[in-house]
Amino acid sequence: MTTFNKQVTKSLLEAISNAVIAATKELTTLDQAIGDGDHGINMERGFRAVLAKADTIAALPPGRAFTEVGKTLVMTVGGASGPLYGKLFMTVGQALGESPQIAHARLVAGCDEAIKVIKALGKSDVGHKTMLDVLVPVLDTLRSASSRQAAGQLSARAKSAADATIPMLAARGRASFLGERSKGHMDPGARSSQLIIATICKWLETAPN
Repeated sequence: MTTFNKQVTKSLLEAISNAVIAATKELTTLDQAIGDGDHGINMERGFRAVLAKADTIAALPPGRAFTEVGKTLVMTVGGASGPLYGKLFMTVGQALGESPQIAHARLVAGCDEAIKVIKALGKSDVGHKTMLDVLVPVLDTLRSASSRQAAGQLSARAKSAADATIPMLAARGRASFLGERSKGHMDPGARSSQLIIATICKWLETAPN
């Protein structure tokens, strides 16, 4: 189990933020096909703000650090992504509490609650071609995957789930107005969710015990 301190937490925040920033163009291109075209730019702005506060955030216990990341995203990410990703990090962070170690049961409970919040905020569910199409199946895998050896399994599940949104008909968001034309494109929110999950999984493989 990884014990979080300022250095460890900062390395995780930097890994996630840099991965999202590096994918700005890709996320923008995906969103131009079926959305407003601003998902990449909005996500980049949010995670640049997280990077700017990384030292301050990393000094907090991991639960409070995640909560602060969520608050930062709510304040800086535009469109629907700000509230959704903000609430995701905030809800998980609140469940993790003050411990310097992340208990598997608390993480699962936090993710489960975060998904409920996202469903309510977006009035969406699995099959609607949203970030939920990645988050829900990954959580299902996480429930029985408590060791870091499962990181690769979680990352692979996230990728297959994101790929599965390509043939879907969008039922929520701007993409839903396109009808059949929304098919054949990966949902940008699903891709950004998959990217964050894959980055965390990769980080876990080299994180301190």
